Amino acid sequence: MKHLAAYCLLVLAGKQNPTADEVSKLLKDVGVQPVKEDLDSMIKALAGKKVHDLVRDGSKKLASVPQGGSVSAAPVQTTAAAAAPAKEKEEEKKKEEEADVDMGGLFGDDY
Repeated sequence: MKHLAAYCLLVLAGKQNPTADEVSKLLKDVGVQPVKEDLDSMIKALAGKKVHDLVRDGSKKLASVPQGGSVSAAPVQTTAAAAAPAKEKEEEKKKEEEADVDMGGLFGDDY
């Protein structure tokens, strides 16, 4: 992936077909050690191809890939059953709001 990223950066910088040496130099300049075998196989795979066309074609393929998990059906509740939990939650909130918290002389001022 690092090799492809460096290759794409060189293409964006104006190089039509970056060489393995150019990609390797860019990676070394930013402190990344290139893997010669991976770099050579990538250069062979990209030989004679335009990166912009590959990205366009790949984007079309990605459009058909599902982007999320499966959707499960939620259980259906009757209105009376649904109203009961909501009412309980409201009562709990009121009780929490009404609670008076007494720190009981935490700072030595309970005279």
